[in-house]
Amino acid sequence: MTIRKIIIDTDPGQDDAIAILLAIASPENLEILGITAVAGNVPLSQTQHNIRAVCELAGFDAINVYAGCNKPMLRTLATAEHIHGKTGLGGADLPCPQMPLQDTHGVDYIINTLRKEPQDTVTLCTLGPLTNIATAFTRAPSVVRRTQEIIMMGGAYFEVGNVTPTAEFNIFVDPEAAKIVFNSGIPIVMLPLDVTHKALVTENRQTAIQALETPVSKVVANWTGFYERFDIEKYGSLGAPLHDPCVIAYLIQPSLFSGRFLNVEIETQSDLTMGMSVADWWGVTNRTPNTKFISDLNDNDFFDLLTKRLARL
Repeated sequence: MTIRKIIIDTDPGQDDAIAILLAIASPENLEILGITAVAGNVPLSQTQHNIRAVCELAGFDAINVYAGCNKPMLRTLATAEHIHGKTGLGGADLPCPQMPLQDTHGVDYIINTLRKEPQDTVTLCTLGPLTNIATAFTRAPSVVRRTQEIIMMGGAYFEVGNVTPTAEFNIFVDPEAAKIVFNSGIPIVMLPLDVTHKALVTENRQTAIQALETPVSKVVANWTGFYERFDIEKYGSLGAPLHDPCVIAYLIQPSLFSGRFLNVEIETQSDLTMGMSVADWWGVTNRTPNTKFISDLNDNDFFDLLTKRLARL
């Protein structure tokens, strides 16, 4: 099996943190070239801190972490402390990280890496707003054609929105950035709320993670226990949906997921539907398909993969 070279672009968030842990635990599948922070669930100062703390939790302190954009391209930053807690990692306090934050800006790191690595060998794994990616593509258009693929958590269609009636948080925070990315021509795999809301940490799955009895598993269980309170109250769900780990699981075992290739456009003009990801599910327009829209997963096998990989850390 070919090892995929990836850059993780993220705004942790408990589910982002679990996605990072899953990637770290999967070296036979993924080579993490670097991790870039973006403002989203919490401000940039906290997201870059959280990334480093999570890497140290997993004993992965040799990786380079870069701080990227501290606000959307054209808008005021919206954050989600009401869901993730003040630090973004509510439920488990991690030690202050000792590993350094790199001096290079995250956008410059993305550009430099895509220029340095052979063409079509680097996949961008985006777990937050797409500000860093769109800024890199705008600043250095030549790197667009060098990108192998974008695997993103973001958007929704049949599940509508989780921050407005029509918009998912990652897209809503920076819809202009999302529009640039979806119009880039790069192969995109989109894991929207339609699939991530099926990746629920039920009581049995929480128990299986706790039963690992490792420092990492205890932290993960505390994160999901904290995080689920919001979704249980809002959606009446059986537990916390693990949005962002779906991105990493797709890279490791894409057969867990299914969807269809279609066109997705991002709304940037309407106050009523700002940030909506409009998916042409039935092919009723003449717009060219640009996205593999994932709509279903084998949730039992997904959690089996996650639990076995977490046991490695």
